[in-house]
Amino acid sequence: MSSKPASSKQAILDAIRRAQPAVRIAGHEPSAPEFSPTTYADPIAQFARVLSEVGGHCVDVADSTAANAVLDQMPAWADSHKRLSLVAGIGNSTFDLAAVTDPHDLEDVDMAIAAGDFAVAENGAVWVSDRNIRQRAILFIAQHLALVVPRDKIVHNMHEAYGRLTFDGPGFGVFISGPSKTADIEQSLVIGAHGPRSLTVFLVGPTGG
Repeated sequence: MSSKPASSKQAILDAIRRAQPAVRIAGHEPSAPEFSPTTYADPIAQFARVLSEVGGHCVDVADSTAANAVLDQMPAWADSHKRLSLVAGIGNSTFDLAAVTDPHDLEDVDMAIAAGDFAVAENGAVWVSDRNIRQRAILFIAQHLALVVPRDKIVHNMHEAYGRLTFDGPGFGVFISGPSKTADIEQSLVIGAHGPRSLTVFLVGPTGG
């Protein structure tokens, strides 16, 4: 008498059982390869280069006075009608963000300046939290955005960056690298498609030289 042929389901299950990896014994797991994050001889130059490649612009200045001098020469700021600065000593505001209750009211902001906690040389990103930003939509809805980062707050890579992140409670934070961009349509890069049309990062602090 011939045996009954296995069903398709049973054949699949049998194949899965045969493909099971060997049982690992505690203490004998394979060792993970050593991880050596990338570092840079000049992280500031690396940050500026990558930021430029993704459509942003880096301005290295000694202090707020120098930053304001650069701002005054930027048409996006100098010619703006509605602008906002959330960084003391750099720029001035034409309205009070704390009085805004509906983020839709920010749709006509020409340029905004916010503080970045630190920057990442590896990918030109800046970490921005909402600790001092009542309406975080301003980071994405303004026509132009500037971020101010202390010159000595640049890490080499994302491995170091994640090590700096701390959350004492509910909150919001985001890495911003370059202005808004997309290449979804016909692989053609479009800057400012769904957010700020430009990003300027001010690195502020003495060069030490």
